[in-house]
Amino acid sequence: MGCPKSFSVSGGMGAALLTKPDLIHDILTTLRRNIDTPVTCKIRLLKSSQDTVELARRIEKTGVSALAVHGRQVADRPRDPAKWNEIADVVSALTIPVIANGDVFEYDDIQRIKVATGASSVMVARGALWNASIFSPNVEAHWEDVKKEYVRKSILWDNDVKSTKHTLKEMIMHYSCLEFTEGKAIIKSQNLADLAKVYGDEEYYESVRAYRIALDRHA
Repeated sequence: MGCPKSFSVSGGMGAALLTKPDLIHDILTTLRRNIDTPVTCKIRLLKSSQDTVELARRIEKTGVSALAVHGRQVADRPRDPAKWNEIADVVSALTIPVIANGDVFEYDDIQRIKVATGASSVMVARGALWNASIFSPNVEAHWEDVKKEYVRKSILWDNDVKSTKHTLKEMIMHYSCLEFTEGKAIIKSQNLADLAKVYGDEEYYESVRAYRIALDRHA
């Protein structure tokens, strides 16, 4: 229930559900009643901290195992600072684990948001898209190195090309510009083979492809 994008909200999904507490209750209690898997959910902040806490308490009563809270309201933009203090209000009001989300862009932010909110754990979004080494306690890797390794991992795991392109574009838009040669080549790429060519990994792509063919023959 955290997505504020128009395609979600216009379809009654994502953050649109935040205005329908009865439907939230019905969805979560139905899930809890019919599956054995632990159920969690994610919300955004409402217009006041009190409103957010009241909704969070109602969600807790459905029996969910944990609640993630993004520290922005639906109308807030990514450039608006996340309100960690209002996440802390939710943490104080609940007994279930709360997952804090918002403005985690480097490794040290993970501990900072935990201390500031009292949350049990942390959810990372843009920070992880821009540089996945955010999860390493060691020195953050340069984004160019992370990008190249990400392309290789995508080839190795046969990742969906749309997903791969989306992440690459997010990285480039943050650190550079899509209008440069690299960005334009990514946009034009139709498959992982095309992306391999962009980054000079044709040989690696072919070796992975040959390995898969060999496995299929022996299956």
